[in-house]
Amino acid sequence: MGRRELREQLFKLLFRKEFHPQEDMQEQEEMFFEDVGAKPVSEEEHVYICEKYEKIVAKLPEIDGMLNEKATGWTTARMGKVDLTILRVAVYEMLYDDDIPVNVAINEAVELAKKFGQDESSSFVNGVLAKFV
Repeated sequence: MGRRELREQLFKLLFRKEFHPQEDMQEQEEMFFEDVGAKPVSEEEHVYICEKYEKIVAKLPEIDGMLNEKATGWTTARMGKVDLTILRVAVYEMLYDDDIPVNVAINEAVELAKKFGQDESSSFVNGVLAKFV
């Protein structure tokens, strides 16, 4: 699985957090990997997705605080859950993941928004992330 696919799977797992309490997330992770699709996930990919998920979740208060500060006229409570999840992944990658260049994190976030978001999602995501640069 390439990085884009791994990021997409990470996004899908993190998206589940919006609908389930933290105490249910272990079970959600298990169900997610049982239903990840036709393409099997290797042990290495499983570990990568889970570790990155845990790192993002640990930084959510900080990430959400920065998003609330940078997204003029918007708060994380008002954002669509798809857009919010994409922004969380991207902000984490931009600020805390040294393996991912900032421009790649932004581009990948915009691509996720085009694929999973609404018509205006890619513009919204790009505009918010531009404020972090």
